[in-house]
Amino acid sequence: MLKSNSSELNVLPVFGLLALMNHAYFHRFEPKSAGGPIFFLTVQPLLPFLAFGEPLSFYRVCFAYLSFFFALSSSIILYRISPWHPLAHIPGPMVNKVTMLWSVFLAAGGKQYRVNKMLHDKHGPFVRTGPNEVSIVHVDAVKTVLATSGFQKGQYYEPRTDPSLGVRSLLSLRGDAHANRRRIWNRGMSMESLNGYETILVKRITQLVARLEGLAGPMPVDMSKWLGYFTFDVMGDMAFGGGFEMVRDGRDKEGAWTLIEQGAKNISVMSQIPWIVPTLQKIPILTRGIRKLRKFGAACAANRIKSGSQVKDLWYHLTDEAGQEKVKPAYKEVVADGVLSVIAGSDTTSTALSCLVCLLLSNPEAYRRVQAEIDYVYPDGESSLDALKHSELQFLTACLNETLRLHPPVPTNGPRQSPRGGKLVAGRFIPEGTQIYIPHYSLHRRAEHFSWPEKFDPDRWLRAQQPGEVFNQAAFIPFSAGAANCVGMRLAWREMLMVTSTLLRNFNLRFADGFQPNEWLDELQDVFVTSIGGPLQVVISPR
Repeated sequence: MLKSNSSELNVLPVFGLLALMNHAYFHRFEPKSAGGPIFFLTVQPLLPFLAFGEPLSFYRVCFAYLSFFFALSSSIILYRISPWHPLAHIPGPMVNKVTMLWSVFLAAGGKQYRVNKMLHDKHGPFVRTGPNEVSIVHVDAVKTVLATSGFQKGQYYEPRTDPSLGVRSLLSLRGDAHANRRRIWNRGMSMESLNGYETILVKRITQLVARLEGLAGPMPVDMSKWLGYFTFDVMGDMAFGGGFEMVRDGRDKEGAWTLIEQGAKNISVMSQIPWIVPTLQKIPILTRGIRKLRKFGAACAANRIKSGSQVKDLWYHLTDEAGQEKVKPAYKEVVADGVLSVIAGSDTTSTALSCLVCLLLSNPEAYRRVQAEIDYVYPDGESSLDALKHSELQFLTACLNETLRLHPPVPTNGPRQSPRGGKLVAGRFIPEGTQIYIPHYSLHRRAEHFSWPEKFDPDRWLRAQQPGEVFNQAAFIPFSAGAANCVGMRLAWREMLMVTSTLLRNFNLRFADGFQPNEWLDELQDVFVTSIGGPLQVVISPR
């Protein structure tokens, strides 16, 4: 038996050995949840004393935990910053190499995309943003990582699966499962389907114009809020046959938008440490928002089923009411995808439209040219809701492209995972299992891809390249790329062109007195999709 005055010193090597064994095990077998590791890491520090028959005093318990976790933390930190780590050749801040807690902090503040850009400005195209995570803004990485034959989605997407439903939405699916579900979505977003959705768009745009006419006058309105109401109503119509009516009510009466916004932020934070999420989801107070969102989706689905198929909306295709699939999609899958369509289709489009309004009003000459083009394409007596003339809106399209370049609705995007055996990406070997980000915001603002990358310059999309000018459209991926790109891209374009043409045809817009557009843009937050921070104060007057 150990002598009581030396027992603590004698077990120190045991704590060191236990720490090394735990580090080696969890490095090889990354946990899927926190429950098991928490239990074993709680019990192990006490075992050396118990094995030697020593009584556990308060002092010895404190000594045991401090010694064990100091040894474990030292082992992990020294390995992660050592030249023997597989990502040691990738530059990055020390804190990023050591822990994901810094990423949690950035995600909670919504500024991950801005810090990411600062890191790339300092370190170059490759940055180590986590212990096992790399951000790449080299254009060659776009094809390697995101193309159809590229890498599978990484661990970041795991928390986006609702364990109570037992199914994944399209966003978090991988491989064949993604391809099969995507086939159904593609039918819902085909050109034939989009033409059928125009009835929904026309109805909602007409409603938005009528509401804004009633708000015209000297008092400013929050244009981002109204554009959000509009896009939410549109996606509610498409996914669940309607029922939201935010534009009509002038507010989020049911609290659905607030619920989705808060849920997106919470999941964005939890996604930084995905293995801890299954444990957190068992704590009722932490899953209250998820349960409310689940209830919201179920209620929308029930209403849609009750109302029946009045039109061939997105729900019609997601449920395969046409009978084109051998096996009909499960009800829970359709509910998950319906909620996804509302979240992804409303937030991203309203953010893009809001940023477009902000940038146009910040650049009066561009605003004048867009309005003049719309007047020319849709002269008096012709409807600005005619999508057949969208190809003639060349300068407006250029302004939208430039808006999406500067402020992509998904600024950082989720990571892909390097395949078994690792792979060469843009000239650098990325080891197996590494989480790889191709962040849109940072990629679009690199001088090696676009000259004057911080400048709002719509003409770069129209003019012939000048000597010395850089314009690499392969580096422009606001809707991602490859087989997992944004399935609603064509719908978003049609919606943005229709609503912008109609608003600028019917109204003159200007910033409210004292409004600071740069401050408004600085308040945009990254919660996977972009979240608008403050009101976009605009004064509206009829034309």
